Amino acid sequence: MTRALLITNPAAARMAARDLALVRDTLRAGGWALDLVATHGPGDARRLADASRSQGFDVVICYGGDGTAMQVAAGLVGSGMPLGLVPGGTGNLLAGNLRLPRRPAAAARALLAARPVPVDLGAVERADGVHYFAVAAGAGFDAELMAGTAAAAKRRWKMGAYVARALSTLHRVRSAPHRVTVDGRSQDIDAAMVLVANCGELIPPFLRLRPDIVPDDGWLDVVALRADGAVDSVAAFLALLRGATTEGRLWMARGHVVRVETLAGPPRPVQLDGDAAGETPFEARIVPGALLVLAGDSRGGWRA
Repeated sequence: MTRALLITNPAAARMAARDLALVRDTLRAGGWALDLVATHGPGDARRLADASRSQGFDVVICYGGDGTAMQVAAGLVGSGMPLGLVPGGTGNLLAGNLRLPRRPAAAARALLAARPVPVDLGAVERADGVHYFAVAAGAGFDAELMAGTAAAAKRRWKMGAYVARALSTLHRVRSAPHRVTVDGRSQDIDAAMVLVANCGELIPPFLRLRPDIVPDDGWLDVVALRADGAVDSVAAFLALLRGATTEGRLWMARGHVVRVETLAGPPRPVQLDGDAAGETPFEARIVPGALLVLAGDSRGGWRA
């Protein structure tokens, strides 16, 4: 019998008592022994996942958003214990990139038939230790957007809360000079946003950076967008959709270690999978196969 720990985030945008009961009942009906525990504050999910290593569990399931999922993942790195995902947040970007069901009950049913597959993680060293991201780290506009979107709006409008916030703040977007160093080679770039991506889809399945960016390819992909003001921001976004690096608004690179520095003006805020993570500079490195995720199917794996 599979013994599972289900870590829930009651503050997640899509979390509801009825859905939690459906997830619990679905897994138990599938023959799993299930323990439930809820987070109450920052860092709880990581501590609970880390403690699960010595408690005899076979799998840890996260019911929450990307931030909670990465806290749980951080507690499981190197353990060999797989992570199961039940999307409950605003974006649910990791689940989307892995093509997991969005509805909680369907996600729970999928877990019963899934097999563990290894995925890469990005690692960022901060003063309080190593932090991880599965989808993307970012400096600039995206970090400001995520930090500035109210929790109440995310609960009510889900992804629409981010869209509304972005549209209302585009006129304030400004580029700043950055130095991006990829595997020891530096490039000075004016950018409003610098993304370091482990997954290829920023809004699954609609906004894809490049078809060859997948979370088990052993690479980090860098995307820098230059934009100033609302009109320029729209043009930069369209260039991103087309992958048009020749227009001067978009710069891309690929490597194993990426350092992002702001050369002038105040440091830019940084986010890791939607959670605030200090300011520039930051350095990210790829950790191949760092995490097992219950995402494979009976045909032997997953592919976006």
